[in-house]
Amino acid sequence: MSKLWQKSTTDTESETAKKVEAFTVGNDYTLDQQLVPYDLKGSRVHAKALQDAGVVSQTEYKRLASALEEIHEAWKKGEFTISVEDEDMHTAIENDLVQKLGDLGKKIHTARSRNDQVLTALRLYEKEALSSILAKSKGCAKLLLEFADRYEAVPMPGFTHTRKAMMSSVALWSGGFAELLILQLMSSNGVWSLINRSPLGSAAGFGTSFNIDRDAESEALGFEAPLVCSTTAQLSRGFTELQLVQFLSSLTSVANRFASDLIQFSSESTPYFTLHPVVCTGSSIMPQKKNPDVAELVRAHHAVVTGHASTLQMLGTNLTSGYHRDLQLSKEPVMDAVQKTGDALEAMALLVSHLQPNRQVLADACSGDIFAAEAAYEIVKRENLSFREAYKKLAQNPKLTKGLTTEKVMENCSHLGSAGTPGIGRLRTMLNSIELP
Repeated sequence: MSKLWQKSTTDTESETAKKVEAFTVGNDYTLDQQLVPYDLKGSRVHAKALQDAGVVSQTEYKRLASALEEIHEAWKKGEFTISVEDEDMHTAIENDLVQKLGDLGKKIHTARSRNDQVLTALRLYEKEALSSILAKSKGCAKLLLEFADRYEAVPMPGFTHTRKAMMSSVALWSGGFAELLILQLMSSNGVWSLINRSPLGSAAGFGTSFNIDRDAESEALGFEAPLVCSTTAQLSRGFTELQLVQFLSSLTSVANRFASDLIQFSSESTPYFTLHPVVCTGSSIMPQKKNPDVAELVRAHHAVVTGHASTLQMLGTNLTSGYHRDLQLSKEPVMDAVQKTGDALEAMALLVSHLQPNRQVLADACSGDIFAAEAAYEIVKRENLSFREAYKKLAQNPKLTKGLTTEKVMENCSHLGSAGTPGIGRLRTMLNSIELP
């Protein structure tokens, strides 16, 4: 099986050659198996550009398009595979075209490079992946708001430094996580605009002397526009992936903190919530155990995604302009980060859907010192003292918190974003206004 860059077959079977092949290919050929449909889409558009540029005839274009569709159908059936000898999907696809079409199959590589091929396939993959992840994020935010609505009047202790601090509510707790996701959704336009630029036609990063209509290619592929400078295409590889994975890590960070709360607040020491057994696991030795493994793995997924962001950050460090083989290793962190983020968001949705607050436990937990700040506020209102004076007075006489109840505090909290008025309706309006790509 010939490689696209191969000039001769000399010494390809030696032990050294095989070791070099294994090292340079790595697991790229297995990763590419997922990217085949995106590369085929890019190839169909490129074949049309070649026709428009007069490189292939209309009949040749139709034969190329038909053969590419045959490969796609074979891929969908699991009958198109990439071997380590192929190195990547580009070689496997071109070799298949040559088998089907003879010398015409070789024409597909005119005016392009594997560099703009892989970038185009990755951008198409990243667009689809990000769109799916944004939809999952929106779904999680919706579930959190529904949960907040369902238990809006249920009081809950608020914590700082892992110690009880002030009165909160289940709705305020849930709404906070929902709002973080909403804000992330609103900020997604930035990373989307980075991905939504076509690199096709930039070839090895310096363009080509063939008259390829890059605007037409971009439009046919569903991109907003082409990258203007061909050099930008190679400069963007690794850079764009870093921005994407950093964005994904911001989503998993929300899931991470939510999961951490669930682990703590469903424990025997603070049993504020009950997790349904279906989202828990047991122990092989202790029959009484109901472990929050789903939540723990959500928490761990954030660590993995953040690790991928760190990998990408370092991978592009000190690289000069143009393509470097180092950038081949940017593919796996992106694809695994996409998978881990999607899985974490789906698991988060399962946790929200199988969560039940323990009303009496929560009510009992809202007592004593938790009303200290509210008691100070009451002194300010009643005695017209400054808050600092009221603070000292209460610190000297904690019994002044007597008489405050969860009902009274919830009633007093009438400003936006407080325990009694969490603003869930406004968050829902914000969420509904977000249009996903």
